[in-house]
Parts: sequence; C-alpha cells; structure tokens
Amino acid sequence: MPIKESPSACIAAEEQQIAKTVLMPGDPLRAKYVADHYLENPVCFNTVRNMLGYTGTYKGKKLSVMGHGMGVPSAGLYTYELYQFYGVESIIRIGSAGGVGDDVHVRDVVIAMGASTNSRFVDQYRFPGQLCATASWPLLRDAVEAAERLGVRADVGQVFTADQFYNDNAEAGQMYRKFGILALEMETAGIYWTAQRLGKQALSILTISDHIFTGEALSAQERQDSFHEMMEVALETAWKSVKE
Repeated sequence: MPIKESPSACIAAEEQQIAKTVLMPGDPLRAKYVADHYLENPVCFNTVRNMLGYTGTYKGKKLSVMGHGMGVPSAGLYTYELYQFYGVESIIRIGSAGGVGDDVHVRDVVIAMGASTNSRFVDQYRFPGQLCATASWPLLRDAVEAAERLGVRADVGQVFTADQFYNDNAEAGQMYRKFGILALEMETAGIYWTAQRLGKQALSILTISDHIFTGEALSAQERQDSFHEMMEVALETAWKSVKE
C-alpha cells in the first residue's frame, strides 16, 4: 500500500507504522543495531535524511526505535513530530554521556531524573519562570526497577544538557560537579521539555562512555557491552509502558 504524504517534515511514515513507545538513540545506525539485535521482525519506516526508524516486537509487544540526531534542536524536532503527528505516547532516549560525578564511572548506567542545561530551547514557551526539565515518573520508576531486576548498576539523578560539545569555558566541569551533576550530554532537556509541553512521557537512560575528570574511557568492545546493559533496561521499561 503506498504511503500517503506525511504531515511531518522529516519522517515519512503512516501513523500505524510507529509504535506508541519509541526508543531513541542519537545515532541512527544504533537504531538499526537495536532493531536487528533486539526486535522481532523489524520493518524500516523511515529513511528520510538517513534518520533510520524501525518497528518490530519485543516479548510480543509492538515497539519502535529511531535516531534523534545530535543536540537539542535535532532531538526536539524528531520527538515533537513523533508525539504530535504519530500518536507516540512515550519516548526513551538511549545514549552515551560523559561522566562528571565522583561516584560515576565508565560503564555505569545513568537514569536522568532531570536535566539542567544552557540551551535556550525553552524560551519558545514564554514560561513565566524557570521550567524544570524532568523525567516522567512512571518511566523513571520502571527503569529503576528494571535495572535492579537485571542486576545493572544505575545511578539516578541530574544530568547537564549542553549546547556545545567543545566548551571554551574550562571551569564549567567543576561547576557541574559542585552542583551534583552526574553526567554531561546534549539532548535530554529538549526531549523532556517537549514531552511536558505535549502531555507525553519521556525518559533518558545513558551509558557513561568516558569521564571528563578521570580520563577513563571505554574501549570499543567495552562500550558495546555497556550499551547492551542500557538497552536491556530501556527495552524492559518500554515493554512495561505498552498497554496491549
């Protein structure tokens, strides 16, 4: 059956092709990896701009996985379109992050309860104050329970969503640490704000791939193993969110 013209600028799919819960890594090739290794009978629903998206089943429930690109503008665009045009109810970001906190180490999983940020993405809402970017409690609760059940070390707390990868302010990292920031990444705040604005659910689950103070970094093989743990936690959380 031919696909009708999409209301979305960047996703060419029909609404029924995308599940109500979507896992979203930054890298579209990681979305393909998740589809190939974890979903049964995955079908590609999007190739626009090579931002690959797939839908299949996990333990009998329909789930989708799709890349969201790098940075708040890209993640905000794709999550908005999924929520607003395709009826998606829950989005779970699965990505990497740089460790900041003393107790956070490479290979750890971080579940982002909230996200501080230097992004001005929130200005569009003209909110009369400072709007916190926070996770959805049902997803947060289920992710913590899934990590405990799977025996995965997971730290729960605040991350920092940065608009720049290379920061010219050499003192920024120390300030993040002073305020208890666990990890540094580039998308979570935008995803959380988008979900809050549209009355949807969102969660960010991250793997620490390196540490900005200790210099620790994962090898390619170790990174693959650690991401495997994060993906399992995310898949179990997503599975529970599907009401079928």
